Amino acid sequence: MTSEKAAKMPTTEASRGFALLLIAAGMMGWLASFLLTLDRFRVASSPDEKLSCDVATFISCKSVMLSEQAALFGFPNPLIGIATFMAPIVVGFAILAGARFANWFWQLFFVGHALALVFVLWLFNAAVFEIGSLCPYCMVAWAAVIPLFWQLLTHGAREGYLPVPAKSINFFFKAYDWAWLVSLVFALVLATIIAIEFWNLWLAFFNLI
Repeated sequence: MTSEKAAKMPTTEASRGFALLLIAAGMMGWLASFLLTLDRFRVASSPDEKLSCDVATFISCKSVMLSEQAALFGFPNPLIGIATFMAPIVVGFAILAGARFANWFWQLFFVGHALALVFVLWLFNAAVFEIGSLCPYCMVAWAAVIPLFWQLLTHGAREGYLPVPAKSINFFFKAYDWAWLVSLVFALVLATIIAIEFWNLWLAFFNLI
């Protein structure tokens, strides 16, 4: 591609705060995925070993990682996290270094995180309603994806690389600064579902019944 064509390619700038969010959430998700992968290797070599995140019968990484849903594509799901959570980390540091990305890159970046959120919701449903057990490290990874998605959605709508109705542009300009609150509400909804579904188990765990 010539420099002239590159100059004509629309690009989008991102703020320092946006970059720091990408880095922080990416690191949080990557670390959770890494710890899950280590524990998966431990279980593979010693099936009877008790993991640090096996807190109770319904709070257990091992119960989840030994399920069919924990290897959706034929290999442990945490390996997906180790690979994909590097993306927001790299992009975040690139932004801090002054990089600007073409709009098509941001569109693909958003699609990737939208698919990640769909995957998180599928895993959430599987853990809560099918497996009946909660994986602490998994939930940390889920918590990392939620703000990434909502921040990218509002950023894309505000900057114009995601198509939204013209009447809603002002809304997204304001929503960008409140994406953290939307993320918090979204996470609280999931937490409420968990609390209700495991209510009696929570009461027993805290010796309330």
